[in-house]
Amino acid sequence: MKLSLFPQENKSLDLLTEMAGQIPHGVTTLSEILGASADDYDRLAEELHQHDAKVFELHFALMTHVRTSFITPLPREDLFQISRYIVEAYEKLDGAAELIALNRVKRLSTRASEQLEVIARMSELTRDAMGRLSSLLDLDEYYVEMLRLAKRAERTHRNWTAEAQKELKTPNYLRHRDVANQLVEVTKDLRRVSNHVGQILIKES
Repeated sequence: MKLSLFPQENKSLDLLTEMAGQIPHGVTTLSEILGASADDYDRLAEELHQHDAKVFELHFALMTHVRTSFITPLPREDLFQISRYIVEAYEKLDGAAELIALNRVKRLSTRASEQLEVIARMSELTRDAMGRLSSLLDLDEYYVEMLRLAKRAERTHRNWTAEAQKELKTPNYLRHRDVANQLVEVTKDLRRVSNHVGQILIKES
């Protein structure tokens, strides 16, 4: 990383870390939905809505902070872009819960649990990586592992939708496919975070 003549503050990175840390909480709640009765869907979906609101509050706090800070650990545009991808990832996770609740989707494939496992791991890696953006240490490994997990998520999504198309009637298939699509989009947004970090690594090398 390029040397700086000025001391750095890491509040913006702390906010990014906290934002990414909300995603595992959302994964836990969505996992509960998969095993819950339809009567509990609305309550659990509301929990995800609350976490989504928290992520947005943190995003807004980061925007306010970087606009008013003289020194930031990374260019303001990079901090904003990473934050926006995290916001969008959580929005998709929240959307999956909302679709399950609205359409009363039941008996989701075990592929849903596989996808949530991938999302949980990607979000944990993202959370840990945010705190290392000030030094850029070990972020090459983070980028490579995120790429591997994103490919696994794509395979899981293809298998899930193919199996659902064979096993379900069209109206039910469409409801299950919508949930599957939302979850794979979460992984794509998290991959965008790691791609942006990769761009920073190249730019700062």
